[in-house]
Amino acid sequence: MDTLTPGERSERMARIKAKNTKPELAVRKLVHRMGFRYRLHGKGLPGHPDLVFAGRRKVIFVHGCFWHRHEDCKLARLPKSRLDFWKQKLDANVQRDKEVERRLAEIGWEVMIVWECEVKTEIGLMSRIKAFLDGTENNNESS
Repeated sequence: MDTLTPGERSERMARIKAKNTKPELAVRKLVHRMGFRYRLHGKGLPGHPDLVFAGRRKVIFVHGCFWHRHEDCKLARLPKSRLDFWKQKLDANVQRDKEVERRLAEIGWEVMIVWECEVKTEIGLMSRIKAFLDGTENNNESS
């Protein structure tokens, strides 16, 4: 049972941002500090990637663990109420992510996914991003 009224729930859900989230801002700051330059939210690309490195034909998506179902992550737990609604919604997000990755690959772009929970481990994330952008790694999943 939801403890909020439908109006309160709607107001709370409306506050959730799609762009410029805290994890995304942290990744952008880190990548900039590393000396890489990028464009934001590639409007002409499938899925509107968070960071676009056009010269390298590479993109980075910063995914929230809950919304994009990060496997085996404690932040990706399912809500306790309205499970049928949430399962369907979150599964659709995962399917859409796979389709976006497929479409980007078809047009010659490489994709890296940075998960919300990975932002805390800056050193490891830096080495993953550097390897991805320098072309020494072709891996869009975290270890």
